[in-house]
Amino acid sequence: MEKYLIVGLGNVGSEYDMTRHNTGFMVLDAFAKASNIVFDDRRYGFVSETSVKGRKLILLKPTTFMNLSGNAVRYWMNKENIGIEHLLVIVDDLSLPLGTLRLKPSGSNGGHNGLGNIQSVIGTDKYCRLRVGIGNDYPRGMQVEWVLGRYGEDDMKVLEPKLETACEIIKSFALAGVDFTMNAFNKKK
Repeated sequence: MEKYLIVGLGNVGSEYDMTRHNTGFMVLDAFAKASNIVFDDRRYGFVSETSVKGRKLILLKPTTFMNLSGNAVRYWMNKENIGIEHLLVIVDDLSLPLGTLRLKPSGSNGGHNGLGNIQSVIGTDKYCRLRVGIGNDYPRGMQVEWVLGRYGEDDMKVLEPKLETACEIIKSFALAGVDFTMNAFNKKK
């Protein structure tokens, strides 16, 4: 059975619940809820497993905090013997409007500390990432407050249907690959 590591980035602790920086966690929580599975507290993260049409998906919410996410990613890739081509990292992105979803096969970390640490630890930027737009409607110099701020009710009206779409992207990535999935989903608003 082919295995895939699906990593949602975020920070652990109730003070980070529903914050923009925890959007990766929110996508995996939506996937787990839709799949009727739960997360277990395991080494370096909360982990859940499911299968989709003969493919095993290992969902990981690192408990290393955002800036050390690479340690969790490396550990679970090695433990489960998962190749880089079967890694998908889900991350919040300031440069995209709220709710915009963009799948990419590789690329720079764009200043995102979680992606930067993963790249540093695993030694490459050639891994797939699903970028989820969180917008950037904040005053100059207030980026940290924006990223660590909570989503409002109006934000969630925009974001909730996009979480469902993100779950479909995860399944498509495992079943059809990154190229097909990018063509199918990156054009949608």
